[in-house]
Amino acid sequence: MDPSIMLFLAQDGITNGAIYTILALALVMVFAVTRIIFIPQGEFLAWGALSMATVEAGHVPGTLWVLLLAGGLVFVLDLWSQRQRRDRRALLRSAGWNVAYPLVLAGLLSLLPLAALPQAVQALLVMLVVVPLGPMLYRLAFQPLAEASVLVLLIVAVSIHFLLVGVGLLIFGPEGSRTQPFSEAQLELGSLLVGGHTLVVMAASLLLIGGLYLFFGRSLYGKALRATAVNRNGARLMGISPALAGRLTFLLAALIGVMAGLMFAPLSTVYYDSGFLVGLKGFVAAIIGGLGSYPLAAGGALLVGLLESFSSFWASAFKDVLVFTLILPVLMARSILSHGVEDDE
Repeated sequence: MDPSIMLFLAQDGITNGAIYTILALALVMVFAVTRIIFIPQGEFLAWGALSMATVEAGHVPGTLWVLLLAGGLVFVLDLWSQRQRRDRRALLRSAGWNVAYPLVLAGLLSLLPLAALPQAVQALLVMLVVVPLGPMLYRLAFQPLAEASVLVLLIVAVSIHFLLVGVGLLIFGPEGSRTQPFSEAQLELGSLLVGGHTLVVMAASLLLIGGLYLFFGRSLYGKALRATAVNRNGARLMGISPALAGRLTFLLAALIGVMAGLMFAPLSTVYYDSGFLVGLKGFVAAIIGGLGSYPLAAGGALLVGLLESFSSFWASAFKDVLVFTLILPVLMARSILSHGVEDDE
């Protein structure tokens, strides 16, 4: 292997590792706040990528109809839960976010010339459609079981994953799609040619990580989520709503997943079920971090990206096997070094 090939593989590994990094950070964040191992994280990546491809083709994405249906179900559930207290303000707020917002967005998308819009506007529209599905998913599937054990929440997450994969096949079909890169520029660094989209991926990942750092360190809602992650019961006693914390966490996780999909789609063809494999690699990185350490998860994601890139050169047929094998020594080491604890502990 000559140095130019090594540099190219390292660039490819770091680019993919940047995407795995933000997925791993989302998984760690969701588990820390809600105790949910969020298996469907990859579906937001796939839905964001495929919705972007649909918008680029000038069509309304099928995820809009999922948003309308999910919003209606959330409003009915809120209406049922408020049947005794009849909190009109809460019901109006629910009707605005879950019914009026999807309807206004549907009208907007039907009127706009989607294919002629600038790429940044198309990406914004995709985020406006797909990201709200995060808190809706939490309200429908996880909030009623918020106090259940980690095992029960994991079983629900796996069930939701299979449901979303089926819905993805229904609305997107079995064909794969690839979107246009956000930049066609080329940067020469000696013998290495760096694509403009690669730089966009790096910049977006760094901005997202920096934004999450500022959000959790400086904002009131971020500090509330940190408090919930440290002690759920203590946060509840201090007036922090676990339901609000869960919905906000899933909103951030959906935003991260969609952004990862928008960055990943120009690099590889995305199918309706591609999110699981990509999300699983982010999960491997999160496991390396112990599902609790953001820096270790980020380091694990870069390690996964580099291992995948170099193994694709030496043994391309076994690159995924080698990546997932990475989790075995980590789990064995944690099993040997950790002490037995109860599930709630």
